[in-house]
Amino acid sequence: MSKQTDDFFKNIISHAKEYGFVFPSSEIYDGLSAVYDYGQLGSELKNNLKTYWWKSMVQLNENIVGIDAAIFMHPTTWKASGHVDGFNDPMIDNKDSKKRYRADQLIEDKIDRYEKDGKTDKAAQLQKDLDDALNADDLARLKTIIEDHNIVCPISGTKNWTDVRQFNLMFATQMGAMADGAEQVYLRPETAQGIFVNFLNVQKTGRMKIPFGIAQIGKAFRNEVIARQFIMRMREFEQMEMQFFVRPGSELDWYKQWKETRLKWHLALGADPNKYRFHDHVKLAHYANAAVDIEYQFPFGFKEVEGIHSRTDFDLKQHQEFSGKKLQYFDPEINQSYIPYVIETSIGLDRLFLTVLANSLVQEDLSTEERQDSRVVLKFHPAIAPVKAAVLPLTKKDGLPEKAREIMAKLKLDYNIQYDEKDSIGKRYRRQDAIGTPFCITVDHQSLEDNTVTIRHRDSMEQERVNAEDLERIIADRVSLSGLLKQLI
Repeated sequence: MSKQTDDFFKNIISHAKEYGFVFPSSEIYDGLSAVYDYGQLGSELKNNLKTYWWKSMVQLNENIVGIDAAIFMHPTTWKASGHVDGFNDPMIDNKDSKKRYRADQLIEDKIDRYEKDGKTDKAAQLQKDLDDALNADDLARLKTIIEDHNIVCPISGTKNWTDVRQFNLMFATQMGAMADGAEQVYLRPETAQGIFVNFLNVQKTGRMKIPFGIAQIGKAFRNEVIARQFIMRMREFEQMEMQFFVRPGSELDWYKQWKETRLKWHLALGADPNKYRFHDHVKLAHYANAAVDIEYQFPFGFKEVEGIHSRTDFDLKQHQEFSGKKLQYFDPEINQSYIPYVIETSIGLDRLFLTVLANSLVQEDLSTEERQDSRVVLKFHPAIAPVKAAVLPLTKKDGLPEKAREIMAKLKLDYNIQYDEKDSIGKRYRRQDAIGTPFCITVDHQSLEDNTVTIRHRDSMEQERVNAEDLERIIADRVSLSGLLKQLI
């Protein structure tokens, strides 16, 4: 990571804390590693992103419905899904610093350094060696690669490594009032299994016909040993997943369709298309016959934001075998019963949140010949902005606050609105720019005479005079989520 991009990433983190988007969890007790709290603006932004996803999946598609499955599930669920035996990361310890790292991530960081240094051939060869070792599950080879390329511990700076070992990522706990005889259960490491075990419940009660999908938003938990890059990799996180059930043999066509649909969804938020790319999986999971990641170019490089996977019939077949219950669908069009194949779209909400911050945070130089000036602004798409408008009386007297609050009382029924009367109007504009508010509504003395107000636009900083009675319509036209959703139809 260059100093410039490193500084930008630090700015994102500090801005998120300073303005109430993200806080370190339990900070008064020195925090808890890789756990974060979403502040007053962060929770609003997060909810807006969830609403955008939910409406685009469930509301725009007649054949997709949503559920909310429990976090705790019968422990056999995770045996059937393969998580008990195979949900592992290759870990390596440095004997001097006593720190533990994911072996593949240490190697990936080295690949990034080779590329930044212009050693593209060396980077390509190292990537191939890494892929070959992962495909073969060759842990000894991973350690050899680390040693051959002189990869050192970021803390101690030494190469005093242990062997590479597999580390299971699930959190286990006990369910029951008494320690003796309590049943071991897990905090779910993904939300998908809650969908699979409810496949027949949803299909029958909803009279769903193949193809159809089940969507869900929920918390998942992974005991990440190496959690880094802010909210990019956390131990408690939120997923937005949709499992789309299809007729066997049609899965790759649906896979291709969902791949394009999901990228279009991301780009509708206004991001630079050049910052997104598809990355096909070199090593497929045991259940998949095709898999791709949608990656975003963060300050620290391209990283996965969403995965699209063709999971075949593995999940339903496994749950059918372990439960002894038939999980088949009778297809009246072909007069045949079968276990459906599944196309999965899975997006990390926290990672999406970080992409939106990274894509929106801008520092603008507004200097003129007369004075030096600049501003920091979050250029969120208006439909997902935490605060849609701020109502600002020009002064704190002469009836202006009363008029401003009258306007706010009408707008807050439909939108999250802020009221601010402290400091100069210019400082208040800057505060709203910094939290991404699309519009500022200024109430002045003329407002008392003719009921007009000034709307200031965040991105252009242009101002227009409008009748206060038209504010609801004007704001609705520009911040409506339906306008964003129309781009997807």
